[in-house]
Amino acid sequence: MSDDRKTHRYFAQIADGLETTGAVELAELGATDTRPARRGIHFQADRASLYRINYCTRLCTRVLAPIQSFACPDAAAIYRAARGIDWSLFFRVDQTFAVFASTAGSTVPHSQFAGLKLKDAVVDQFRDRFGRRPDVDPKTPDLWINLHVEKDRGTVSIDTSGGSLHRRGYRTRSVDAPMQETVAAAMVRLSGWDGRVPLADPMCGSGTLVVEATLAYCRIPAGYLRPRFGFQQLPDYDPQLWKIVKEQADSRIRPLPERLFYASDIDPRAVSATRANCKMIPQARRVNVLRVDFRQIESLENRIILCNPPYGIRMNAQDGLDETYRQLGDFFKQRCKGSTAYVYFGNREMIKRIGLKPSWKKPLRNGGLDGRLVKYEMY
Repeated sequence: MSDDRKTHRYFAQIADGLETTGAVELAELGATDTRPARRGIHFQADRASLYRINYCTRLCTRVLAPIQSFACPDAAAIYRAARGIDWSLFFRVDQTFAVFASTAGSTVPHSQFAGLKLKDAVVDQFRDRFGRRPDVDPKTPDLWINLHVEKDRGTVSIDTSGGSLHRRGYRTRSVDAPMQETVAAAMVRLSGWDGRVPLADPMCGSGTLVVEATLAYCRIPAGYLRPRFGFQQLPDYDPQLWKIVKEQADSRIRPLPERLFYASDIDPRAVSATRANCKMIPQARRVNVLRVDFRQIESLENRIILCNPPYGIRMNAQDGLDETYRQLGDFFKQRCKGSTAYVYFGNREMIKRIGLKPSWKKPLRNGGLDGRLVKYEMY
């Protein structure tokens, strides 16, 4: 096994723009020597911290454990390196696996081809040793294997998360273009909201912001509903230690006070989706979700407002969209005195339409959208 495993070095993947904020969160959860990189953070952690990070991180999407780093001048090098790893340490022939690969500036033509070479090496090794091969399950495998090839270096890692951590398990219902859970959690964190003033989302969609704010306030681990994690496949997995880490994290959970949240949407499907998703988290069942057009709301004063307005994916008519943003700006100015709003713009053109002076703008990617989180203070 490589030096990375002996030194307990890991790489946490995170949305572009959140690397520095993510490094702070990882340190809070026990990581040391955090080094933000492009779309991720290198860090060190002992076993307990690795389990805690996977269970509690709200911002990171996967935590990878590098097991082999190698010179990669061509695709054949991927096969050779992967054949040199003893895969029976990580999973059995009757279990399933999947490979996800990425390449950057490499001579290997594309990531799918690179991933195929790694898959072939794993399958061939099992066939040679045991006379049969494990199956590939691209959706819910027992083991996720990651391959990243950058220029002429390749790294093979085990995904200690066991699939993307943005899949929290509470989203049973959705609307068009929902916000990714990790991005919603980042909005809650970047707003600095701590529960001292109420929080409102007047365009709640499927309720991702409201649920993430509930998880944060109630100190519910982001992985609370996940049935299992990838670290349970590592050779040094310690079930007793995981039980202790989980119990410690769960012991911090606290209830949600009455009337801390206001959530509403004009679309009855959105209201129904938010209610269904809130029901998945016992503490969020107290969130009152109303069907109301934001233009009809009397006032949202002295609170934190988080919202992710429609940005063209959900609304086809551009004229209607321009008008909606202008009216949202008017609503903030006229009926939200003493409040601070954090608005996510999936379409940056709309920042001009709102007609308010931003306190700051931060780049924040949501899926394939190069969006902006913008802060507005209403005095």
